Amino acid sequence: MQCDLKSGLLGIASGAQDRAGLGGLIMRKVILWAVAGVLVAGASMADPALGLWKTEVDDGAYAHVQISPCGANVCGTIVQSFNEEGEYASPNMGKQIVREMSPTGGGAYEGEVWRPSNDKIYIGKMQVNGTKLTLKGCVAGGLFCASQQWSKVN
Repeated sequence: MQCDLKSGLLGIASGAQDRAGLGGLIMRKVILWAVAGVLVAGASMADPALGLWKTEVDDGAYAHVQISPCGANVCGTIVQSFNEEGEYASPNMGKQIVREMSPTGGGAYEGEVWRPSNDKIYIGKMQVNGTKLTLKGCVAGGLFCASQQWSKVN
């Protein structure tokens, strides 16, 4: 009888271990799914500034600017240039026009802007709303700004 009682107790203890192991497995799966959900949500909340943007005409030409991550910020590089005759080989191709724009929330950014036509760098402010981007180059600590409206290229 003792043998049966002992094996019965061991069986109960073994079942408890199995249930504890099963609980641990379930908990690991729950945590794995939660982490996967956070990763998917993060990917779907990609930075709204990223992508290809068409600038306004400035001094008879406009460009396509590729905005990409640069560390924790975003930067924009001229990838194509156009004038009244069409695409042309601008000496500004490959140069960074939007520099170290740091997100400040709500689609707003602060950093620097380079204006190719006068080769000057300005205090930069950027606001993204859907397929529209407002880029400002400012002087005097941001008191005086000139702006352009860019549109997203599909």
